[in-house]
Amino acid sequence: MSKWTDTAIKCIEDEAKALLDLIPLIDGDFDKTVEIILNCKGKLIVTGVGKSGHIGAKIAATLSSTGTPSFFINPLDVFHGDLGVIQHDDVVLAISNSGQTDELLRFLPYLLENHIPVIGMSGNPKSLLAQYATAHLNAAVSHEACPLGLAPTSSTTAALALGDALACALMEARHFKASDFAQYHPGGTLGKRLLTKAHDVMHTDDLPVIPPTMKLGEAVIHMSNGRLGLCVATEDNKVVGIITDGDIRRAMENSQDSFFKLTVADIMTRTPKEVSPDTKITQIEKILHQHKIHSVLVVDKEKHLLGVVDSFSTMI
Repeated sequence: MSKWTDTAIKCIEDEAKALLDLIPLIDGDFDKTVEIILNCKGKLIVTGVGKSGHIGAKIAATLSSTGTPSFFINPLDVFHGDLGVIQHDDVVLAISNSGQTDELLRFLPYLLENHIPVIGMSGNPKSLLAQYATAHLNAAVSHEACPLGLAPTSSTTAALALGDALACALMEARHFKASDFAQYHPGGTLGKRLLTKAHDVMHTDDLPVIPPTMKLGEAVIHMSNGRLGLCVATEDNKVVGIITDGDIRRAMENSQDSFFKLTVADIMTRTPKEVSPDTKITQIEKILHQHKIHSVLVVDKEKHLLGVVDSFSTMI
């Protein structure tokens, strides 16, 4: 390997060790922080300068997308008219590796005077930020991963991971579910999958519906025309069974010369898997996988056929 590869590996190893070294530093203040945020009636305002600010913006975005209303504000802007965005019901998460960043400390008295809880995140538990914070999250690292030991590398990684840990704890505390996540990400692929329901993707045109008394020879033609690999048997417009191309093949192998004498009722599955039109496709995927089937029928409360959802329909 080249020396550049060696440098990259050492950087990753150093940052990985910095993360593991965080574990013993997580104490009662972490639980206190979670409780403060859970009891917050307003917003969580994240702030930080420089690299800490970039990390803070990411933490705020993660928290917002996982059920904790939050946003990032640059402390430099606070002194130029933005101080009014901080209300009495809010909580402030201030991030500074040194815990001595002047821009953060300058508006700390305002927060304390107005009884606004301050959560400090720094690498120095003896800093002024740690001393005056309502709760302090210790993100200390032994050294930076950069070759000079100067550029924020391990420290920013540690702060980022601690922010993710906080988001995960809050998700657990709020019983945040995948469906909740989808509500915050309606435009993404994940959100689309979690919100899409059977009626959004089901086949409805020219469904291969046949009576159970139909001979299998004729049913084969309907199945071919339907192009879904199945036929649905109905009586009085209600689903009574289903046959698939696999059922047809097995019937031909087993019955041979008597195949054309058989009816749909002779081989159909009388309890096909059915879902309502409001069933989410993620649940349909579970049904398909669990029962090792290709399709489910979409029916109403009276068992009237509304459509068919196959495994290809769920691939969105």
